[in-house]
Amino acid sequence: MGFKKYLWGICYGILLTAFTGYILLDTFVLKQVYTVIPSEQDQASHGDTEADLSNLSGLTESNLDSAGNDAESSSKEVTITDRSYEDETISIAITECRVYDSAVYVADIQLSSVEYLKTAFAEDSYGKNVTEKTSSIAERNGAILAINGDYYGAQETGYVLRDGVLYRSSASKNQEDLVINADGSFSIITEGEISAEELLADGAQQILSFGPALIVDGTIAVSEGEEVGKAKSSNPRTAIGVIDPLHYVFVVSDGRTEESEGLSLYELADFMQSLGVTTGYNLDGGGSSTMVFNGEVINNPTSSGRSIKERSVSDIVYIGY
Repeated sequence: MGFKKYLWGICYGILLTAFTGYILLDTFVLKQVYTVIPSEQDQASHGDTEADLSNLSGLTESNLDSAGNDAESSSKEVTITDRSYEDETISIAITECRVYDSAVYVADIQLSSVEYLKTAFAEDSYGKNVTEKTSSIAERNGAILAINGDYYGAQETGYVLRDGVLYRSSASKNQEDLVINADGSFSIITEGEISAEELLADGAQQILSFGPALIVDGTIAVSEGEEVGKAKSSNPRTAIGVIDPLHYVFVVSDGRTEESEGLSLYELADFMQSLGVTTGYNLDGGGSSTMVFNGEVINNPTSSGRSIKERSVSDIVYIGY
């Protein structure tokens, strides 16, 4: 009888361990693709895209003419340097500065239309644990400039609306989202107070679900001690903001190294306010924080501080055609 009792306990322990292991694998490892995003050619046939500048990745001034800049016309004038891009519809200027003992990269962006502010999924697929480096997603989509997004795939709930397509509408309690509207304006909403379907009907093009909001109506919206979950107070950060209509900033800070401490949420908000941001939003940070321009990673992404390398993420926000 005693042996049978212990045998039952051993079997129960094995089953519990196996179940726990499966839950952890399902949550963090096992890839599940729910939707494969149509190719650019398919999207063009439905009027979602009017141009293809996929050949811009890796483009430089010296090879501009031979690469072919036929986004909208073969006569478009494009000026590119190692930290700037300008044509008749998109202007980007990137600066690096020192803020709170941290290296911060600011991309100042002016667009003629919000259609050039886009998002993309890893492996062109909406799903769970589907990840890819920011630079790889950017290259495949012909992004001129890209930053990591909200890492939607690490969450079971939270609105996911990308380029006018609603993928997930289940609300996460008290979750603050950034809504990018059809006119290019930004707004902050709380999930559950308004549905994703209502936002889509009102013309929302993108919903990013990470947060929190950093700047609302030009005012800092976080307290000095506020943080994301159990994150450290100083971290690599990624944020997006709007200054004026169709005038945006992407901000990425390095962190966790001797050369760059990283920013708190309040420090990030304070810096964005100094840029003139009227609505600013915190995206996924830490090891995910990455900025890519013209095919080059221009910051120093790190998870531990011991090595500089990109983390694979679920999605990106980018500027491109």
